[in-house]
Amino acid sequence: MELILAIALFAFSSGITPGPNNVMLMSSGVNFGIKASLPHLTGICLGFPCMVLAIGLGMSALFQTYPVIHLIIKYIGIAYLLYLSWLIANSSSKMEGKQTSNPLSFIQAAAFQWINPKGWIMAVGAIAAFTNLDTALTPQILTIAAVFLAVAFPCAITWLGFGVALKRLLKNERQQKIFNISMAVLLVASIIPMVAP
Repeated sequence: MELILAIALFAFSSGITPGPNNVMLMSSGVNFGIKASLPHLTGICLGFPCMVLAIGLGMSALFQTYPVIHLIIKYIGIAYLLYLSWLIANSSSKMEGKQTSNPLSFIQAAAFQWINPKGWIMAVGAIAAFTNLDTALTPQILTIAAVFLAVAFPCAITWLGFGVALKRLLKNERQQKIFNISMAVLLVASIIPMVAP
């Protein structure tokens, strides 16, 4: 039980802090509201534990054997984050009577976990910290993934809720545009740890 609590504290502290997923969820809450953003939220909450399972059960060995695969995923991730930043900066909301983009779908959000730098750090860190090589790894990895699944929804809903609450404060198109550009800049800033030596 102590181990589960420790994993939960790690999952909560890493899941509630700002990162690409949370910035995008907050932006989606401002621009599209809760209902339209639910597939995005669910994709994150289910996609990340699946990534933990895959890494824990063998992907990390594949990346150690073929580091070029990890490098390719890294650069695809950077390009995709830049593209998402551009979409966020240029998005319009119902406040303007039109929408120039859509929230991420379930599949897009789940797939994004594989190119999310914070996600990789969280997954690898959890596996390294909370597994013991003296016992069977599979049950340990399943436990870590299950705890992340349980903690993901409250964290993600919090950020989506921040976005919905912010929408009430953004009274006109100009304020919302400033917010969208600010979120795009934050998302670009999240790329810096990926490209820094």
